[in-house]
This record gives sequence, structure tokens and C-alpha cells, in this order.
Amino acid sequence: MKLVVGLGNPGARYNFTRHNFGFLALDFYFKVRGLEWKDKPKFGALWGRDGDTIFVKPQEFYNETGRVVAEFMRFYKIDVSDILVVCDDFNLEFGKLRYRAQGSAGGNNGLKSIIAALGMEEFGRLRLGTGNDELRGRMGDMDFVLSKFTPEEKEKLPDILEQVVEKIDEKNGGAYRN
Repeated sequence: MKLVVGLGNPGARYNFTRHNFGFLALDFYFKVRGLEWKDKPKFGALWGRDGDTIFVKPQEFYNETGRVVAEFMRFYKIDVSDILVVCDDFNLEFGKLRYRAQGSAGGNNGLKSIIAALGMEEFGRLRLGTGNDELRGRMGDMDFVLSKFTPEEKEKLPDILEQVVEKIDEKNGGAYRN
């Protein structure tokens, strides 16, 4: 069993914000793969399944997602190495993707919450670059992560999201697509 978690904040006001890039990525994945989210939330998350892979969008706020991930992991007896977290990263150039099989939170509060809830860092993470130094410098970090993508960035999203679909599918020798 595999678990793919997209990080974001619940509620329409956060749609197309940088912090909801993980939600956007999983929604795009579901659209491309012809999948549907389940009608009823589970463990405080929207979720769906494709073969032996469970996809989750926690409906807790970004900084409190760890509990949801831990509950799915325990209930489905998922090994920590079979978890992939998809999240935004303002320290990466916009559109750049970075995968790591394990590591620190790197300042990402969603990852900090998951690490604290699991008591370990040995899960995969796919970081989606949202960096825009000029805009971030004018707004400050909190306002920046909650800001919408610029029109120029929105134009690039379909290509970036296609790359994310490929990365999700290729992790662990294609184990995320069955």
C-alpha cells in the first residue's frame, strides 16, 4: 500500500494559492488519470484510491496535517518509506521540482507537522517550486505563500503539473501507478 499526500489549506479562498500547490497537483493527477475523490472524507481528509495507492488532501490547516497522515499510515499499515508528500517550496525557483526520499522539513511547517506525528523523516517528499524573490520580498513570507499565482505563472502550471504527474508515477519504480 502507498500513500500520496498533497498539502494545502481547506476552503475555496485558498484555491490557486502557492501553499495549495500540493492540492492542485493531486487534483490535476486525478483529472488526468480519470480518478474521483470519495464522497465522504476519512480521518479528516478528502481521499481517493487507485489500485494500492491512496491519495489524500488533509482538510486540517497546512501546519497541522501530521495527524491525518499518521492515521492513514496506521489504519492501512503503510510503511513510512511508501509515503510521498507533495508540497510547495518558496526556496525553489518557480516550476522547479525536487524529490527526496527523506530529510528534514527544510522550514516547511506541513512537513514539520508530519515529521512530528510520525516521529521520523524517512518519507518521500516532492517539493514544487513557488519561488518569486521579487514578489516575496514585497509581501513577506506568510502573505507570499497565501498569495495567488501570477498570470505568467498560471500559464506555466499545466506543463509543471504534467511533470508532477510523471514524478508521482515514477517514484519507487512506478509503484504509485498500478
